[in-house]
Amino acid sequence: MKYAIIVPDGMADFPQEELGGKTPIEAAYTPNMDRIAREGKLGIAHTIPEGLSPGSDVANLSLLGYDPLKYYTGRAPLEVAAAGLEMLPGDLAFRCNLVTVADEKMADYSAGHISSKEARALMDFISQELGSERIHFHPGKSYRNIMLLAEAEDMQVATTPPHDIIGEPIKKHLPKGKDARRLLELMQRSRELLEDHEINRVRVDLQENPANMIWLWGQGKRVELPSFEAKYGIKGAAITAVDLVAGIARLIGWDLIDVPGATGYLDTDYAAKGKYASRGLADYDLVYVHIEAPDEASHEADLWGKIKAIEQVDKEITGPVLERLKEFGEFRIMVLSDHYTPLSKRTHVAEPVPFAIYGSGIEGVKQTPFTEAEAKQGEYRIDKGYELMEYFLKGGRASRSQEK
Repeated sequence: MKYAIIVPDGMADFPQEELGGKTPIEAAYTPNMDRIAREGKLGIAHTIPEGLSPGSDVANLSLLGYDPLKYYTGRAPLEVAAAGLEMLPGDLAFRCNLVTVADEKMADYSAGHISSKEARALMDFISQELGSERIHFHPGKSYRNIMLLAEAEDMQVATTPPHDIIGEPIKKHLPKGKDARRLLELMQRSRELLEDHEINRVRVDLQENPANMIWLWGQGKRVELPSFEAKYGIKGAAITAVDLVAGIARLIGWDLIDVPGATGYLDTDYAAKGKYASRGLADYDLVYVHIEAPDEASHEADLWGKIKAIEQVDKEITGPVLERLKEFGEFRIMVLSDHYTPLSKRTHVAEPVPFAIYGSGIEGVKQTPFTEAEAKQGEYRIDKGYELMEYFLKGGRASRSQEK
């Protein structure tokens, strides 16, 4: 049996007035997703447990079969795993965004999706100026970077993701709590250092958003996850351009399939992802393809960009992977959003996500297309999102899943 899971991040959305009351999924041309839904089964799954923030970290842990309430310690440790960095006992990891602040508001959570080359130079500069024996900065991809703080596991501080506060004053969203002062000092000092950096002067001249501040958030202590193969008896691999998904994959013992041209943004090479996923099925029992583009479009309130991204996922990834799976005879495929990212909110919400499963042992009943509304009326509701993986692998026969 071969398995594939296609995850267009943040694809699920609410009806749009501009689309005559349709959602982006409903408006997009998605014959392959619709076929999976029509010939398979539809349902919804709660990927965000009550009490946890609706982030891609929590959601993808759920999708991969791991209870976030048991294993989740924060976003940053997952990205540390992706980078192959070592976290010692007592360390606390923080996500370190390069952001654009203008008029004391969060203007851009990604500093114009700054290039990795520019970001590395800025992070090296920050490390020289602000790093110490207890404070270590590590460059990542583009605006996504890491800070490790030694002997800080018991630190009491609350932080806010920058993509949740676009256009809002930063003052009310700065780190809070008994131990927040250390972070505030680092963030404020970074503004003074980055404001007049040569890279930012050039970016301003080119009318690009400058990376004029670091934003610390997503903190967590070291995390360990059980092996996926030991848990399910299946060998898996992931395709993703996003560090948090790559980190989860590494922690559960999966390989990462590197795809040239995968960017984690709207300009990602969809066709390359589809090609490499199709090839990967020869070597792995399960290939998990994560595509960040729809989520990025929602954060930018880019309706037509989101629709185009969904259509590209369907045409260049879902279609080719489905055709490749058929060559193996016994197969199952699942397509779903990890969480909702409504264009109207420009951030994530904890709505139950739609999923469609098709393949061996899955008998279609309702013959409906893949949409949020149809999924809500579908055959299944998975109240604990981490049980969806078992449901998928067993062909809809997981005892803990609830049939409507």
